Amino acid sequence: MRVIIRKTYEEMSKEAAALVKKRLQQKPNLVLGLATGSTPLGLYRELIRLHQEENLSFKNVRTFNLDEYYGLAPTHQQSYRYFMDTNLFNHLDIDKKNTRVPDGMAADVEAFCLAYEEAIRRSGGIDLQVLGIGGDGHIGFNEPGSSLASRTRLVALDEQTINDNARFFARKEDVPRFAITMGVGTVLEVREIILLVNGAKKAEILARAIEGPVTSLISASALQFHQRVSVFLDEPAASALKRVAYYRFSEEAEKKIGREIF
Repeated sequence: MRVIIRKTYEEMSKEAAALVKKRLQQKPNLVLGLATGSTPLGLYRELIRLHQEENLSFKNVRTFNLDEYYGLAPTHQQSYRYFMDTNLFNHLDIDKKNTRVPDGMAADVEAFCLAYEEAIRRSGGIDLQVLGIGGDGHIGFNEPGSSLASRTRLVALDEQTINDNARFFARKEDVPRFAITMGVGTVLEVREIILLVNGAKKAEILARAIEGPVTSLISASALQFHQRVSVFLDEPAASALKRVAYYRFSEEAEKKIGREIF
């Protein structure tokens, strides 16, 4: 696991975008897994800049989003489809037909989830997955207690998640109680992962996720099983880590040998 610590949120976002750019240049038809929330916004802004100012093309890219609120139509301003269109897709040369977000209005949820997994398989699998971490340690909407082998499915949201997301809605009562999410097992099958974390509020849960024991109560801890994870942090998010000196040493070693060390 690579842990890259930068002074500010803007700096960590640019570092993460540089990795996406590198992978896209290596494979123009990259299959990207994407996340929503406030944390990846800096990454998305930088990708838009790279496209508009440096001609980074996304025309052959295919995407799969992690999750979606169940019960929200794609046109709802708090739906994750609306979020992705507004904050990324509308500003790139990507073909919207190649962008997939779970259907929050699916009539047959189980059939939809099976089809979503099959669509990922048919694409050849996700090359690079962007993740954030929830206040309770979740990735996607894999709440505490989620099986570490779980697949795409309907889940009930934890009270902490509802409270955390209430700021995006007019009232807490408006926050959906259910969501469709990729499972932990689904995420662990991707080829490479970017985990983005910023702010002191996430410092303790991040430290437990990447330096503590693997547990279903913190689904992000399952990333310790993955062979290619790059964690991008600002200094406040890194404040509870115990091995900062080692992470900085590893990054310096990468520069010397000219390759990434996982």
